[in-house]
Amino acid sequence: MIDVRLETLIKVAELKNFTKAAEELNLTQPCVSHHISSLEEELNITIFNRQKNNLFLTNEGEIVLKYAKRFQNLSTNLNQELIDYKSNITKLRIGLTHTSESNIMTEVLAKCVNIMSNLTITINTDTIKNLYDKLENYEIDIAIIEGKNSNNNLNSFMLDTDYLVCAMSNNDPLSKNGVITLNELKKEKLILRLPTSATRILFESTLESINESIDEFNIILEVDNIATIKDLVRKNLGISILPKSACMNEVKKKKMTILPIENLSMIRETNIIYPKNFSHIDILKTITKIYQETLKEERN
Repeated sequence: MIDVRLETLIKVAELKNFTKAAEELNLTQPCVSHHISSLEEELNITIFNRQKNNLFLTNEGEIVLKYAKRFQNLSTNLNQELIDYKSNITKLRIGLTHTSESNIMTEVLAKCVNIMSNLTITINTDTIKNLYDKLENYEIDIAIIEGKNSNNNLNSFMLDTDYLVCAMSNNDPLSKNGVITLNELKKEKLILRLPTSATRILFESTLESINESIDEFNIILEVDNIATIKDLVRKNLGISILPKSACMNEVKKKKMTILPIENLSMIRETNIIYPKNFSHIDILKTITKIYQETLKEERN
């Protein structure tokens, strides 16, 4: 149902070459050129700039491409939802952060699909920024993220609260303490999330709020994957700052120790974010109910 000219635009932008796009779309090169020029004439803009043998999107072209991809996703979603309706199946694409993927959330979603026989879920793990982009571009249906909803065009509700802790090996001498001080933390080898992660940003902003700087700490390694960080911490190769929820399984099995950090209160919300026209509120209620039940089981 999407305008064929938009399909052509997406492919040309991807390959940055009219001839290659024509080959992949099974069109002639003049036909591809006509599709683009037709769009440019209709919208009264220039979509591509040509510099020597290179093809670049103009600023207006970037805008058109953004909406073309949205139309493409909407068309795919429409066709899929009609197929699912006939089969009495609901397919949900859920975006998770690396933190959510590392706590009980994946277990919760697995329980949901076991309880709701007509539900299937695809999990997409990404950064918070990219998850917001994917929501706006209709690439995912809902996102479960840390922090407040930053987009007024989307609805949200709070699922839980979490806070950051210091995670360390059971063999670390500091693990025998009830709390770790900032001075003690500065002497340790730190394995942290990437600077762009929400966990790292919260840690650094909290330090700044008490006139401390991340530059005063001995960061030996930066890793995006939380499971990798926990594995390194368990092997006593360094300590880390992680969400408590992401560490509870290891703590429960006595594989790792977590401690609060003196003078640092790093609390944040976990929210479910979804479009205003999202039609499966009953599923969100089920996810919330199972999450609370699973959380209670974990704490017992």
